Amino acid sequence: MLTKPSNETHLQLWDGRTIPRLGMGCWAIGGPFYAGDTPLGWGEVDDAESIAAIHRAIELGVRFFDTASNYGAGHSEEVLGQAIGNRDDIVVATKFGFATDPATKQATGAFAEPAFIRDSVETSLRWLRRERLDLLQFHLNDFPLQQSDDVFETLESLRAEGKIDAFGWSTDFPDRAERQATRPGFVSVQHTMNVFEPADELVSTVERHGLVSINRGPLAMGLLSGKFTAQKTIGAKDVRAAALDWMVYFKDGRIAPEFAAKLDAVRDLLMSDGRTPTQGALAWLWARSSRTLPIPGFRTVAQVEENVGALSKGPLAAETMREIDVALARG
Repeated sequence: MLTKPSNETHLQLWDGRTIPRLGMGCWAIGGPFYAGDTPLGWGEVDDAESIAAIHRAIELGVRFFDTASNYGAGHSEEVLGQAIGNRDDIVVATKFGFATDPATKQATGAFAEPAFIRDSVETSLRWLRRERLDLLQFHLNDFPLQQSDDVFETLESLRAEGKIDAFGWSTDFPDRAERQATRPGFVSVQHTMNVFEPADELVSTVERHGLVSINRGPLAMGLLSGKFTAQKTIGAKDVRAAALDWMVYFKDGRIAPEFAAKLDAVRDLLMSDGRTPTQGALAWLWARSSRTLPIPGFRTVAQVEENVGALSKGPLAAETMREIDVALARG
């Protein structure tokens, strides 16, 4: 356990605004896109349902939405832009670095040159229907450390020009976060974090520098929702069915046995005080650090309502957190 447990369900951002400590991740609502035949999205989507879900999240108090220029080959940004537009009470975070072709829905490469960054910003502004990007994040997780300085100097220039309000890095590498942490305008690290992957070192970096820890994969790509069984298979257009090196929670379109066992070990603990497994997984993140901001994915109004329902129950109790640590250590 880290040394800064939290009982708070709100977070003050870099611009002084205070928002609920729950965002919505918009990868899934982008719909299908591919690298050759390999799916990179989460299957087919219903844009009307996606927009209704976004509106419901806002009704329930959510004020942070995270997307990326490549999700659905731009479709995620377009849907989010249609739903929200230029509302100044909503924080919209997006990412750059991976290029896609909107016509073919194919990934076309990864880039970090200044001209590419600037073109990506202009496209995101147009698709999101924003006058300025609240938070722009570098999407290339393991980009070479030394070369990253040029990337963030470009972001500093864009911030000075008023194109973006702040920037961060979507990376699971503490040395990369540390490299840029003191740069003016650098406010966040987006990284994998959930009950199975506590990301201690990264969270320590975030806390030390007063950054925001934006938690992707807070539900372990849906595994922690508790809604998958060993027999349930993932659809062919879903990234969780793909044979990717980083796809650890699912194998061959099914729950990976080792993670199914871990879920069994903690399920009842996550469901303390009447929570669903989803709500318990989010409550675990809030209890881990005062700087965490989970961004669970969604495709339906019902998923949004379940996610937001976790806020009223707050972080997990300290004793429950300790019991979860013990249960996972035994496994």
